[in-house]
Amino acid sequence: MHPAALADALLTCVQDVVGERAEVSAADIVLERPRSREHGDWTTNAAMRLAKRVGVAPRDLAAQLQERIATIPGVSGVEVAGPGFLNLRLDAAAAGELARTVVEAGGAYGRGDALQGVAMNLEFVSANPTGPMHLGGARWAAVGDSLARILESQGARVTREYYFNDHGAQIDRFARSLVAAWRGQPTPEDGYGGAYIADIARRVEAESEIDMLDLDDDALQEHFRAAGVQMMFGEIKQELADFGVVFDVYFHEHDVQANGDVERAIERLRERGHVFEQEGAIWLRTTDFGDDRDRVVVRSNGEPAYFSGDLAYYLNKRDRGFDQCLILLGADHHGYVGRLMAMCEAFGDEPGVNLQVLIGQLVNLVRDGKPVRMSKRAGTIVTMEDLVEAVGVDAARYALARSSVDSPLDIDLALLQKRSNDNPVFYVQYAHARTSAVARNAAAAGVDRSAFDAATLDHPTEAALLGALADFPRVLAQAAQLREPHRIARFAEELAGLYHRWYDACRVVPVGDDAIGDRNRSRLWLNDATGQVLRTALGHLGVSAPERM
Repeated sequence: MHPAALADALLTCVQDVVGERAEVSAADIVLERPRSREHGDWTTNAAMRLAKRVGVAPRDLAAQLQERIATIPGVSGVEVAGPGFLNLRLDAAAAGELARTVVEAGGAYGRGDALQGVAMNLEFVSANPTGPMHLGGARWAAVGDSLARILESQGARVTREYYFNDHGAQIDRFARSLVAAWRGQPTPEDGYGGAYIADIARRVEAESEIDMLDLDDDALQEHFRAAGVQMMFGEIKQELADFGVVFDVYFHEHDVQANGDVERAIERLRERGHVFEQEGAIWLRTTDFGDDRDRVVVRSNGEPAYFSGDLAYYLNKRDRGFDQCLILLGADHHGYVGRLMAMCEAFGDEPGVNLQVLIGQLVNLVRDGKPVRMSKRAGTIVTMEDLVEAVGVDAARYALARSSVDSPLDIDLALLQKRSNDNPVFYVQYAHARTSAVARNAAAAGVDRSAFDAATLDHPTEAALLGALADFPRVLAQAAQLREPHRIARFAEELAGLYHRWYDACRVVPVGDDAIGDRNRSRLWLNDATGQVLRTALGHLGVSAPERM
């Protein structure tokens, strides 16, 4: 039985029992997998949620519901547990029917509509074009693209956006570094090192249509800035594309300063009464919204402060019609969250809803527990290119997305290079390849899906496997709700483990001269259902699902 169908049946039962004593909606029916399969296939806290509204003790309401729920076709048992939980068991036929549901739904299985029609702007990576993509940016590339896929699975309209910083002090240092490299001079004290600087300087010279020797210092720096930034950003875009990450919008920081967005943002905030002037500067009173101090928007010399760009960019997004703006920032931006949320509220929006900020922690490469420093091109940093060269795109994306972004991440290169079950991405991909091999062997032996008897899927490993498949829509919805793609990776690893155990215990192809029966055909349905869910889960992480390994 599909979880959604079971939830609908439970809602009907609860409404019948509660009657006019309280209003009951689908939101009151929450189904979860018990921590231990000994407690049943599903558990619900509906009685505990409704007890106060109905005016009875939770266990008493659970007892009233128990008898009614036991009449649902396919439910073989209902137990009251703890303070009022209801643990449900399904008979083999009801549980096994899910295998056919998954196969027939294909890639649509697991999709939901909780975010149907919500327009989301997801801004991630946004690394300054001053050097190759480092590991922090690579982590956000993997996490951000996976999150976009997961949000889309729940109906959201997601725009992937890259905020392209082509101005400011860092860009000036980058340009000075290029000029110094071209002249054969040492890297400026505050400049950028690494072989890539010399590479770009040579490219700028080779592709220049003017004689750079005729330029004065200011003109030369501007020439290197314009050409160098475009070359570096072109490399970043290509690196990301090779990593499977393509953005819908590349938004230039210069645009919000040049097109009047800053002035519009200040005027909007002034109309709302949150802007004031002091000592010749224009300020936003962010302390009214929990910030630790008010923020300068325009300095006393008339120059816009850095924060003015944040105001203008956020308003630009909202004016483009985005309901929710999600920003993925590095660990060094943790102090920005308070002022950004204050800004959101000053505009009259709801922090945490209209504006959401995720902060990612640091990433380190290790081998045998020791840090790895292997970048020849970038000098002191390890780049996404280094990681991909060492382990490949699939392993890199999986490793970067499988852990919560709230925690620092150590990536063990030796582990990711192993072709063994110790390597998580290999373990999951091998499970998918094994489902494909089973399907090929079944076809060769004459086993097909011409019949399906769900009741024959009664082995304990089949019950466990079906339980995990049933849980996939909930896991996917929760990953979207909590903005946590790593939940999909951990689910895939659990499903792979259950599949490997089922493979060891149950055969799809008959042994010896045994005749092909409906049990074999039904097991092929279950095999193919598992392959489909593994393929979908890996797809949400931007990782391939090979058919042979």
